[in-house]
Amino acid sequence: MHRRRAFNPKRRVCDETEARTRLEALNDVGAVPSYGGNPEHKRNPGDFGLDPASSPRLGKTLCDAASIHTRAKALALLSAGFSRGLFSVQSRGLWPQNVWVVTDEGEPLEAQLEGDGRYHGYPMPEGDPFREEVLARWERK
Repeated sequence: MHRRRAFNPKRRVCDETEARTRLEALNDVGAVPSYGGNPEHKRNPGDFGLDPASSPRLGKTLCDAASIHTRAKALALLSAGFSRGLFSVQSRGLWPQNVWVVTDEGEPLEAQLEGDGRYHGYPMPEGDPFREEVLARWERK
């Protein structure tokens, strides 16, 4: 199995004050995040409507392993990350580059901005040192 050698060292979670301010800015303009998905992170396409339907790539973590098989569940998790303010300092316009969430089973997930409020997500690899930061922040919220 191919293992990723390096993870983005620039990832930082907003502090609570900045997260609140940025959430208010998104709410003020009626911005609502959406979930697009990525076929590279899917073994079974579920109802994601991806093209190609699924195309798991060696070295990519799969949403299937985290029991995420529907767009509704993916969007609910993305929304939970937003509502807890667990998103990156880095942004493109009003949208944070990354959003993090932890499933009920304790699996940390990372969503990445595709553009204009649309995200795709995936389980964070076990070798990613940022996993611990996400888990710790999730517990504090």
